Amino acid sequence: MSRTGKKPVAVPAGVTAAIADGQLSVKGPKGTLSLPLADEVTYSIEDGVIAVKPANDSKRARAFWGMQRTLIANLITGVTEGYTKKLLITGVGYRADAKGKVLNLKLGYSHDVDFDVPEGIEIKTPDNTTVEISGIDKQKVGQVAAEIRRWRKPEPYKGKGIKYAGEFIFRKEGKKK
Repeated sequence: MSRTGKKPVAVPAGVTAAIADGQLSVKGPKGTLSLPLADEVTYSIEDGVIAVKPANDSKRARAFWGMQRTLIANLITGVTEGYTKKLLITGVGYRADAKGKVLNLKLGYSHDVDFDVPEGIEIKTPDNTTVEISGIDKQKVGQVAAEIRRWRKPEPYKGKGIKYAGEFIFRKEGKKK
């Protein structure tokens, strides 16, 4: 039994959810998101909650049960509050600047890195060492943050690079004299 799957997902006021053509569409104040529905799980929308149940007793259906409930909860949170990831840039001369739909990164390479911001994602740079990525799709926000971080991962000796806010970088001691 899935502890996560048992809990119904509450649909807050101002959010509408509808099931049509194998898709769950959720519309809220921040936008609209949709999720393709898995055949192994049954869905029902009643009294302002979305309930998810396995269609049969197979192992695959039970595996999909909790995951589908979590994906639906992510849709509801996305259209009401949205998601934000914060990246911190550490290193001498390393900096970022958001100009429209392009994020310009100076990361110690012989050239600047220009990252094209995908549709549905907003990138802000409150200062030149902080990048804030926000959007309504949790998966897309996380993917964009990972792609930006991939340009210069934090290294363990001086901690230079791009890291997530709150991430701990294990530092190595280096050579002893």
